[in-house]
Amino acid sequence: MSNEQVKILWADDEIDLLKPHIMFLENKGYAVTAVSSGLEAIDEINSQDFDAVFLDENMPGISGLEVLSRIKSVKPSIPVIMITKSEEEAIMEDAIGSKISDYLIKPVNPNQILLSLKKNLDSKRLVSEKTTTGYQQEFRQIGMRLNDRLDWQEWMDLYKEIVYWDLELEQSGDPSMQEILSMQKDEANSQFSRFIGENYIDWLKENSSDKPEMSHTVFKNWVVPELKEGKPTFLVVIDNLRLDQWKVIQEAISDDFRIDEERTFLSILPTATQYARNSLFAGLMPSEIQKRFPQYWMNEDEEGSKNQFEEQLLVEQIKRLGKNYSHSYAKITNLNFGKKVSEGLHSLVNNDLNVIVYNFVDMLSHARTEMEVIRELADDESAYRSLTLSWFEHSTLRDIVKGIKAMGAKMILTTDHGTVHVKHPIKVVGDRNTNTNLRYKTGRNLNYKAKEVFEVLNPDDVFLPKTNVSSRYIFAQSNDFIAYPNNYNHYVKYYKDTFQHGGISLEEMIIPFVVCSPK
Repeated sequence: MSNEQVKILWADDEIDLLKPHIMFLENKGYAVTAVSSGLEAIDEINSQDFDAVFLDENMPGISGLEVLSRIKSVKPSIPVIMITKSEEEAIMEDAIGSKISDYLIKPVNPNQILLSLKKNLDSKRLVSEKTTTGYQQEFRQIGMRLNDRLDWQEWMDLYKEIVYWDLELEQSGDPSMQEILSMQKDEANSQFSRFIGENYIDWLKENSSDKPEMSHTVFKNWVVPELKEGKPTFLVVIDNLRLDQWKVIQEAISDDFRIDEERTFLSILPTATQYARNSLFAGLMPSEIQKRFPQYWMNEDEEGSKNQFEEQLLVEQIKRLGKNYSHSYAKITNLNFGKKVSEGLHSLVNNDLNVIVYNFVDMLSHARTEMEVIRELADDESAYRSLTLSWFEHSTLRDIVKGIKAMGAKMILTTDHGTVHVKHPIKVVGDRNTNTNLRYKTGRNLNYKAKEVFEVLNPDDVFLPKTNVSSRYIFAQSNDFIAYPNNYNHYVKYYKDTFQHGGISLEEMIIPFVVCSPK
């Protein structure tokens, strides 16, 4: 990178004393933005792109280390050079391990600054060591928390922490620590499945007060408060997007948008498009949709698309809420239509609400099962995330996001459910009318071991439709998948290590909801 291309942010509460240094760099062709506080630095980071940051460790108000944390949460890849009065070697290594690119001691001279910009520290090794040590320290804390009786908010916080360490350890390249985390995640999923089994039905009762936000309430409670008449807002629903997949595309989104708020809510069961996404748009549970709008609901045993009436369900919900939003709705399932939506964004500027459903991640998970080449490209969680990021960076959705930013519109990004990497088969016998999903089954003649599933004998308890009087639902838990006894070995070999949805796991149920404003 030539000097003419390099933009530097320098934050120091004594910035006036550093004018000679700034002039030196500017004479070398660098573009320097100088600020005198941590808050100003964060504002600048949120409003424009920089190639490097010089950051004073000891500033009044918000500290340099806190500014560092905020910078890394928005722009994790930007090099930050910390400037401090401390000379302790342990502090230097700790700072470098915390993803600082360099560490300079005051008073600094111009040549030190220049050298720091040009040299390449051995930071990768230190970051890896710091990450591994950090997780080793956190491992015991996570284990202790798993032994507590966590509430739903604590489960969401714990899952976010697991995702954080999953991504950090992936970067560190330490396979032994990644394996330990994978085992801890399996344990967490087993406990979470038990937690859902104990609480899910109670959350759906009208008199339940302490319950998570869920698919059927999130539009009313979280989307509507973000809508302002006369100002366009885009609701982008990426089907089947896990929390970790959101985190890997977050940096790309952050090129164009500030992340104003990031929350998680709970997908309803089954964590499948037919149920969770219809529920999201209708603001109703599946059996309520079936009763109120039978023309918009198709049961498992009926032929045809199960999600062809999402816009109609959305219109009914908007009416029920007493709103009068001008709106549009587009479902993108192929490249050509994605281009068409991208090219026509300007025509949506006068709508209060524009909904875009993007189906790629769902198609990816199915292709991951059915296509050998995709199985090889995404053979584990890390590769699956990498493939998601690669797709996003070259997709029409990226073009759409940039188009929304150009319009100056707000964007809400969310999903209907996640997906889980399945590993362990459980045997279930059903008649020919039983549905084909590998993570849940519904029907009247199901034969299974009750301890291996979450069973719902009365679908009314969980607001799910009955295909007949004696119908029940069962849900696979953690990373299990349902296999039929006939041709069992072939079936297990084919579906093991694929990504499936419909059941109970942290990955399927705890899903992102992100509010973004254009930069």
